[in-house]
Amino acid sequence: MTTSKPEITVVPMTFDDAEAQFGISSWGKWGCEVSNFEWEYSGTEQAYVLRGAVLVTPTGEWAGCKPTEVKAGDFVTFPDGMTCTWAVSEAIEKHYNFI
Repeated sequence: MTTSKPEITVVPMTFDDAEAQFGISSWGKWGCEVSNFEWEYSGTEQAYVLRGAVLVTPTGEWAGCKPTEVKAGDFVTFPDGMTCTWAVSEAIEKHYNFI
């Protein structure tokens, strides 16, 4: 029996709401230009996207999970251990925190 993996979750949210609920301005900040790369999450990451857009496509053991578009104004949770490719279509900047 195959155990299903958790999906990426996306909740559209204003910056003010994300700040009030999670205190995102105290989190780390990361960004990159338009690019494609592989990534593996070494913990459950919560992120608030300040600008840009990316299509995150799960790979390997996670390939059964759905590809997810993430864009400015989204509060996102990436599951621990997920392997994926990032296809950044607009330069991205985000606040992030591992939980």
